[in-house]
Amino acid sequence: MKILVIVAHPDDEVLGMGGTIKKHTKNGDSVVVAYLTTGINARRSIDYTNSSSYNFSEHYLQKNKKQILELKNDAKKSSKILGVKNTLFFDFPDNEMDTIPLLKIVKTIEKIILKEKPDIVYTSHYKDLNIDHRITCNATLTACRPNSIFIKQILCFEIFSSTEWTFSYDFKPNHFVNIEKELSSKINAMGKYKNELKKFPHPRSLENIENSAKRWGSISGFNAAEAFQIIRKMQI
Repeated sequence: MKILVIVAHPDDEVLGMGGTIKKHTKNGDSVVVAYLTTGINARRSIDYTNSSSYNFSEHYLQKNKKQILELKNDAKKSSKILGVKNTLFFDFPDNEMDTIPLLKIVKTIEKIILKEKPDIVYTSHYKDLNIDHRITCNATLTACRPNSIFIKQILCFEIFSSTEWTFSYDFKPNHFVNIEKELSSKINAMGKYKNELKKFPHPRSLENIENSAKRWGSISGFNAAEAFQIIRKMQI
């Protein structure tokens, strides 16, 4: 089975469905992860903190390029833990995807779909607080409209520090995956994103990843689980 995961930023895939990705690869499925943005530029600073102003100095631009390469390497290390052999990186501006024509993003995703011909597509939730996550979902749904390539399922997932911070909280999962045996891989994979991790009780902490898996597990009857919202499911 061919799986395509479309996310805005490196680390979205682990936070949202790292255990499920590992489960797919363990089952012999082919998994492709596409990262649409650089995942760095929005900070506008060189110390991995948010800045209230734009910085386009030569020193900043050079440091920024280095940070983007570091994040890509982190993503590759993380993907290796999850068993993903194919990662695709694009350079849409981080947290500024609303400055790009939606059609350009849709066409980018369409090219991926035409090449990979996935059976299942996963993406971020359409009501996330983060603008990139919402646009990624919107563009993915547009690119996945029924055509000659038959996609059996489209599912969306939560991304910590985004989905739960919006108002109102509209993530309503109706599909749960048991990741009890894959949870350690998810945690180890997130550990490779050294500059994206935060200390508990921040949602992007290793403790919260484990807590969230147990929470969804308690809701669905597993020891640990990831939650998804089915957008479309086709059956012949």
